[in-house]
Amino acid sequence: MKNLLLLTLLLIGVINVEAQEVSKPRKVYCQIVGTQKLLSTKCTIEVDFGQNQWGSQTLVDENGKPISFNSMVDAMNQMGKLGWEFEDSYVITVSGQNVYHWLLSKCITDEEINDGLKTQRQYREEQKSIKKEEKYAKKQEKE
Repeated sequence: MKNLLLLTLLLIGVINVEAQEVSKPRKVYCQIVGTQKLLSTKCTIEVDFGQNQWGSQTLVDENGKPISFNSMVDAMNQMGKLGWEFEDSYVITVSGQNVYHWLLSKCITDEEINDGLKTQRQYREEQKSIKKEEKYAKKQEKE
């Protein structure tokens, strides 16, 4: 009986270890879309990771201000520092304005897709979360 119990525990341990598989790196894609600012040589970049997300995907700094790039190459150099590689590009002209689309790829795990990047939408969500935490902390102090 003891042997059966020991064998059962060992099998459960082996099954549990196999079930806790670490996510493996895989090739993922993103598209950076650049539009030139009105009366400026700089451009604004939006990032599309393929998820159906509402809200602005404009890249922002740590203060939530949109990041301006000197050109698409400047934006690509920044993305290259983060490990993204160029795949393809095309340009669409909308109302006389060029809109640049560059497809990039990177081998990563699902958890790493936004490393080093922050969009305006993510910044706003972080700020809401911080405000909720502050409100909760104040409520706890009063009690």
